[in-house]
Amino acid sequence: MFKQLIAGELVEGDGKPLEVINPTTGKVLEVIPTATEEQTQKALESAQKAFESWSKKSIAEREVYIQKLVNVLDEEKEKIVSCLISETGKAADVASYDFDMLPDCLKYYNEEVKRLNGEIVPDYDNQHINMLIRKPLGVVVCHLAWNFPLLNVGYKLGPILASGCTCVIKPSSDTPLATMLVGEAVKKAGIPDGVVNIVVGSGAVVSKVMNESTIPSMVTMIGSTGTGKKLVEQSSTSIKNYSLELGGNAPVIVMKDADAFNAGVCTADGKFGNTGQVCVAPNRIFVHESVLDEFMAGVNSFMDEIKLGSGNDEGKHLVGPLVNEKALHNMESLVEDAVSKGAKIYRGGKRAEREGFFYEPTVLVNVDKTMRVYQEEIFGPIMPIYSFNDEADIVAMANDTEYGLAAYVYTKDLSMAMKLSQEIDAGSVCVNEPFYAYQLPHGGCKQSGIGKDCSRIGLEEYYTVQRISIKL
Repeated sequence: MFKQLIAGELVEGDGKPLEVINPTTGKVLEVIPTATEEQTQKALESAQKAFESWSKKSIAEREVYIQKLVNVLDEEKEKIVSCLISETGKAADVASYDFDMLPDCLKYYNEEVKRLNGEIVPDYDNQHINMLIRKPLGVVVCHLAWNFPLLNVGYKLGPILASGCTCVIKPSSDTPLATMLVGEAVKKAGIPDGVVNIVVGSGAVVSKVMNESTIPSMVTMIGSTGTGKKLVEQSSTSIKNYSLELGGNAPVIVMKDADAFNAGVCTADGKFGNTGQVCVAPNRIFVHESVLDEFMAGVNSFMDEIKLGSGNDEGKHLVGPLVNEKALHNMESLVEDAVSKGAKIYRGGKRAEREGFFYEPTVLVNVDKTMRVYQEEIFGPIMPIYSFNDEADIVAMANDTEYGLAAYVYTKDLSMAMKLSQEIDAGSVCVNEPFYAYQLPHGGCKQSGIGKDCSRIGLEEYYTVQRISIKL
């Protein structure tokens, strides 16, 4: 049922079998043969060949194909979302959001590309006309994360198709199935052969071939900082462009004048949504000691309505399983480390007593910077809370991390909001409420990566700028 999309054909992999686990049950969902080195190379070569014609099509011509893909995806939504729930354990509404971001991004970039203007550079000597034009980069290889499989496809495929690039996409081996169904939709929509290739396999085989190849003009990835470093090293066989959205360790700052109850609700929602498996999830929560009780009341009001489950299970706030057994053990290890160093478990703190990879939504207090939950990206349902007072340098605390992806500030003082936002090292700062949209640039600084997804800025990454000067 699940096939690789290579050079316009849906084919089975010729490599080793891959077991895809349903994290809700912990049992094998599907076994699929993976792609080999030879098949990955074929995908790269087909993308290179397809670029010659796809890049020369007009925006209007590409628009027709992209809209056909959107239509097919809409027709196949129920099937794809059902598959997505099975391989990720997401709640139905989260899975639907994950899916919807793919056609939404395709439609957005279909329009945004029409607004991407060139430029006339003022003449220096009255003897030349100088123009700047954008040309599509070429073949893009995409390494995608498992936490939002289809949103991640949308972030990449939208600007790739609109710009005139072609691609080879590698979904995570933990959650490849829904993305493979997208490959079927690409085929059904009649996207020209080789424009989109989707290959599934191990990093040691598929990723290595993709990265070491001299065919790609751009390598893009959503994943951990450690994997990003390895990717850059592997891909140094040629000069390439990079767009890497890597790890995060997002601070939350709740000032003494904030609506602390609302801050508690919003932070809990952000922390436990998608089981905390979100790159921009709140990670280190700094609450002014004078409003700590009010903040905790907000957290409790949200957590009191949490239920564990997936799909269409009942529950106002449904929290699903972690992606795999390794992630579950990591939560246990993080809490054990924190408790051994003086932290107190306020709520949760252990594996749920049910099948699958469920961990209780957990709140830790009395946390300090010696603990792993302060230093590492948690990527799970653990909320560590730190209190601070007026004497604390809260900006220094927020910036005390190698990461710089997202941050959150709660205050009623606009001047304070602007001051903190500008001093915090993060690609995105949200004040008084988390807010993300594909119209807004998304990406980090420091060890959280380079480049941007989403928005016009994200689209520009898929072009090279060419200067043309004409002698009068």
